Amino acid sequence: MGSNLGNRRENLKQAIFCLQQIGVKIKAISSIYETSPWGFTTPYSFYNLIALVETSLSPFALLFEVKKIEATLGKIPRITQGDYQDRFIDIDLIFYEDLTLETTVLTLPHPLAHLRDFVMIPVVELIPDLVHPVLRKTLKEIFEEKRNLFAKNVKKIGVLR
Repeated sequence: MGSNLGNRRENLKQAIFCLQQIGVKIKAISSIYETSPWGFTTPYSFYNLIALVETSLSPFALLFEVKKIEATLGKIPRITQGDYQDRFIDIDLIFYEDLTLETTVLTLPHPLAHLRDFVMIPVVELIPDLVHPVLRKTLKEIFEEKRNLFAKNVKKIGVLR
């Protein structure tokens, strides 16, 4: 999840709280990383983290609940696919166990996750040995192969308290 507007740390904290309120168990949370925006230009950097969760919700039910949380916390929906913008909160489903899925509303694993520093750096911190269900390599192996793609200005901010 990420935030680049308002109190970014508090936005992340609120998103975690909201996930817990819908019955999602937070098993682990990565450090917070400050990163440059991806896919658009803005003067506002992002705070990003990865949460490892446990849920009884299906992927689609979880996505539905996540979209409600984003709306509650002030996310303005994109008008068209590919329009990236500043946001108070953005919550993406990256993996759901080893499920592979491709629909018009949800693709798992997230198709761009392995190319984004704001995903790969915290995910390797948290679950480096997880095998990507499509690429069939551990996240650490993918990270090492793609290291030169990632921005050098990613800054570890600390942990969510």
